Amino acid sequence: MPADRVANYARGMCRSIKTLRPPFADDVTEDDVRAAALQYVRKVSGFRTPASHNTAAFDLAVDQITAATEDLLDSIQVRGRAAS
Repeated sequence: MPADRVANYARGMCRSIKTLRPPFADDVTEDDVRAAALQYVRKVSGFRTPASHNTAAFDLAVDQITAATEDLLDSIQVRGRAAS
């Protein structure tokens, strides 16, 4: 990866995706998780809305990333907070 891309990556993720773990967000809904997954897929694919021949792949990616994000948020432990 070129140095300028590494520097940009190190600054943070897409500004449209908010942090979904405590203490940054305590009441995260399924819609919040799905919206973050959708923003990620849009960013990675470069498409806001996929062409009809790419819709199935786009939707599957959103579903899989939503599930992975839910698993992550259910599994991580934040220091100083009791597990839920």
